Amino acid sequence: MTESTQQVTLTVGQVAERFDITVRTLHHYDEIGLLSPSDRSRAGYRLYTEDDLARLQHVVVYRRLGFALEEVALLLEHPESVEQHLRRQRAAVLSRLGEMQELVAAIDRALEREMSSERATDQDMKELFGEGFHDAQAEAEERWGETDAWRQSQERTKGYTKADWEQVKAESDRTHQAFTDAMDAGEPPTSEVAMDAAELHRASMQRFYDCGYEMHRGLADMYVSDPRFTATYDEIRPGMAHYVRDAIHANADRHQA
Repeated sequence: MTESTQQVTLTVGQVAERFDITVRTLHHYDEIGLLSPSDRSRAGYRLYTEDDLARLQHVVVYRRLGFALEEVALLLEHPESVEQHLRRQRAAVLSRLGEMQELVAAIDRALEREMSSERATDQDMKELFGEGFHDAQAEAEERWGETDAWRQSQERTKGYTKADWEQVKAESDRTHQAFTDAMDAGEPPTSEVAMDAAELHRASMQRFYDCGYEMHRGLADMYVSDPRFTATYDEIRPGMAHYVRDAIHANADRHQA
């Protein structure tokens, strides 16, 4: 502080630390006349007053908003009040904020597309099909691993993404619901409604392997001959395994007549 003033002043280093800028930057602002310190110490060192700090605050904000130094100088030349400067800066920040939000949204969309193109992870499969999914897969491979249908299924699904498996899960849920609705309505397995549900089931199998009507019959018979498959359906609705088997046979008869 000099003898001619009683206001608090800061050195270049103190100002640089407070505003998170470099001493070199402050020296440059002084050299180009953008911000020259109003005071000097007895030793001739730069000292910044409160008015200097207020001007620097505007400089820092405008620079962070992307204005060139020449533009900042022009903005500060206008005899505006601090309130006018702050309002202008606020408007500029809000505009930039909107642009940033749009950019974030665009990045999120691109990220979602990128993630949806990745293969499903083990955790994804557990979330969709339950903790027993891998046990069921291992059992299926042990039972059918040497068949053409199994190899065809592995080939078709090797690149499936989580979105693909979500669609598989949705198709399975729709098929189960179709059978449930038919049973609740008292429709016999030979009814059009039940056979349509069976055809929906066969179409879902086509996603994995070529499932003709004879193969579909064999799959249906397994639903009642294998207690584990029977339990899976009967947990959804008691008696559903036999109902599905009969509806699949009726549908095959319909299409092969």
